[in-house]
Amino acid sequence: MNKRRDAVVKALMVLSTAAACAVLVWILSFIMANGLSHITKDFLSSLVPQLITTVYLIAGTLVVALPIGVGTAIYLSEYAKPGKLLSSVRFAIQCLSSIPSIIYGLFGYVLMGTMLKFGFSLVTGMFTLAVMVLPILISTTEEALMSVPQAYREGSWALGAGRLRTTMRIVLPTALPGVITAAILSIGRIVGETAAVYLTVGTSLKVPTNLLSSGRTLSVHLYLLAKEAITPDAFSEAYATATLLIFVVLGINLLVRLTTRWKKG
Repeated sequence: MNKRRDAVVKALMVLSTAAACAVLVWILSFIMANGLSHITKDFLSSLVPQLITTVYLIAGTLVVALPIGVGTAIYLSEYAKPGKLLSSVRFAIQCLSSIPSIIYGLFGYVLMGTMLKFGFSLVTGMFTLAVMVLPILISTTEEALMSVPQAYREGSWALGAGRLRTTMRIVLPTALPGVITAAILSIGRIVGETAAVYLTVGTSLKVPTNLLSSGRTLSVHLYLLAKEAITPDAFSEAYATATLLIFVVLGINLLVRLTTRWKKG
């Protein structure tokens, strides 16, 4: 009876995994089938400002968010004492992850764009997206740190290393794959975000020359093509932009993983 039940559960798990993979392959195939034929040299040259803006926004957001997110995760997992305060902080992080992106966009626009007078600019978008991805960075990194065996810490302490040295030399390097996963998830959120970027970075087609410049990311450009038909062949260009966006995300993810492996080697 138990063997039959295990076989049924295993079969359901395999079917669920296959279904999820099939849906992903179908979506990617559909987009690429409609978009690859429209990717030409002229089309790519027209998207240079959007591509540069997207890369700038990713890099700037991670520069702001990664140290804060990883530092917070280290404190929660290695230093904070269990209790009501720790539970409240984790609950607050969970609440932040469920806030709609348009709320983050309005917050960034009011605080950075209006009150601090940065207007529609890269720095406004970077600040807003950094706040938005913090829950992902903190939660994923904390889980990775907590998965490190306690024996690693105890062995380091037994050799005379302090808590900080143990955390930075033993725990954090061991949890590095989890930190990389958190960064990759954050990159996916940044690249795919539209509402918050629309309200903070703007829609300028020029290449940003500094942090106070406005710009237009690939996702915002895709939205304008699909919803507002800003060009005569808008839908075809939308599929092509979506295809390019997929390649950008895959390329960044591969670059992060290859860099990590190179550093390990």
